[in-house]
Amino acid sequence: MQQGSDILTPRQRRLAWLGFLLAAVQAPVAAKLVSDDSWLFSLCVALMVATVIIADDAARRRPAGAPSSD
Repeated sequence: MQQGSDILTPRQRRLAWLGFLLAAVQAPVAAKLVSDDSWLFSLCVALMVATVIIADDAARRRPAGAPSSD
């Protein structure tokens, strides 16, 4: 079975994972160290990057000739 087209290149995917992990670790650390709620921005960035990684994973698993659900 041939795989579908990817959204991210392998290098971009690794960088997305790195960015997700860094933002996910930074959010609780900032919550402990900073008195305001600016740590929520790191949480939002981590969630957005996770969404892109999930979309890329779904595109990788779709067969090459399969129509998209758009």
